[in-house]
Amino acid sequence: MTTLTKAEEKIMKILWGIGQGFIKDILEQYPDPKPPYNSVSTIVRVLVQKEIVGYKAYGNSHQYHPLVSKEEYSKGQLSRLVSDYYNNSLKQVVNFFSESKELDEKELNEAIQMLESLKSKKDE
Repeated sequence: MTTLTKAEEKIMKILWGIGQGFIKDILEQYPDPKPPYNSVSTIVRVLVQKEIVGYKAYGNSHQYHPLVSKEEYSKGQLSRLVSDYYNNSLKQVVNFFSESKELDEKELNEAIQMLESLKSKKDE
């Protein structure tokens, strides 16, 4: 799965939110200050070339839609992160979060329950 730039991700988040739209629809979702129309159009064309976004032509206008779901992209990015930085080791990921002390007790208990649930499913 291709890794997107921050600008590409911003557009994808908008498209995932609205489902489909023209460049003007994407621009409407941007907070102020909005980027120039041509900049958004260029980034969307790059996303089409990367086969992340598709379109339907209406004369000279194009209505764009995601070809990759947010879940599919997120899963690919998380897998890449775990692979590149944690040697494909869930143990190393858990260790990182436990040592960073950013997990409160409630989150830690929820994570333990999730892992126990996954273990139960594997044992079946």
